[in-house]
Amino acid sequence: MASYNYNQRGLPQKPVPAPRGARSPNSPHGNPMSAMMDQPMSSQVMAAAAAGMAASGQAMNDNRAKAVLKEAVDAVVNSFAKHSHGYGRVNVVEALQEFWQMKQDRGADLKNGALVVYESQPSSTPPYVCYVSLPGGSCFGSFQHCPTKAEARRSAAKIALMNSVFNEHPSRMITDEFVDHAVRDAAGSFQGAPEQADNPATGIGAFRFMLEANKGRTMLEFQELMTVFQLLHWNGSLKAMRERNCSRQEVLAHYSHRALDDDMRSQMALDWIAREQEVDGIISRELEISEKELESARLAGRELRFFKEKRDILVLALSQIGPPESMA
Repeated sequence: MASYNYNQRGLPQKPVPAPRGARSPNSPHGNPMSAMMDQPMSSQVMAAAAAGMAASGQAMNDNRAKAVLKEAVDAVVNSFAKHSHGYGRVNVVEALQEFWQMKQDRGADLKNGALVVYESQPSSTPPYVCYVSLPGGSCFGSFQHCPTKAEARRSAAKIALMNSVFNEHPSRMITDEFVDHAVRDAAGSFQGAPEQADNPATGIGAFRFMLEANKGRTMLEFQELMTVFQLLHWNGSLKAMRERNCSRQEVLAHYSHRALDDDMRSQMALDWIAREQEVDGIISRELEISEKELESARLAGRELRFFKEKRDILVLALSQIGPPESMA
């Protein structure tokens, strides 16, 4: 496995965060986007966004789910056009950027700025695929069959805009009531005793600990944090830390304030390179699985950070493996 530097409690030392790119330029004020964000989103738009979220998360007929998702996304985009006061057809790419710029201008804590970043999947023929990363790290992708690269970017922007809008709803905020309800549901699903919620050494207790630590944040922000722990679990890092006698609460406290940066990705890639030396072809097999998971989630309109990070870490590991004789 990769070599880590550990502190006296057996936890990996926190690395220096990787530098980020330029911040987003200031958006013009006094525009329709500003007017829209100054008033609550209509119930019809919120209902459409909620329907789209349900379509991306529930098991329903595939064609029906795609139709519901498209209707919901179109409803959110059309709401921006409605508030454009004669500006005509909305440019969804610009609308998404201005949405996040306005949030920053209104005091949102966006540590790395309000820049929305697009990444086109290399391809010389359609369908084209594009991913968009929101400030904070949430990732979405084009969910339609896109004949051009520009259409792929618009498709990614649409699904990201819908999720950004729905994330503003009060029901998406982590409150005391939300924590209690979520913990009760978790205890019921896993048949855990109620008193386990007060013990951070248990799974349910750890879940409550994470929710309590993130009160005041939205579910999208919480998902960004959960991505780190999903990757640590997938990579086997959590198991390794348990074997070093690190308590669950210590691990949660340590990684709750750790950014998913290039250093963490590189460490995980080294772990997979070490596995490749023990089991030939394991990276390629895992990469094939990850690419299928990513595609399925993208077409369903789901948040993609975990799936895409897995794929990117495995691609990084594969790129660093030379001919067999060089691995001796």
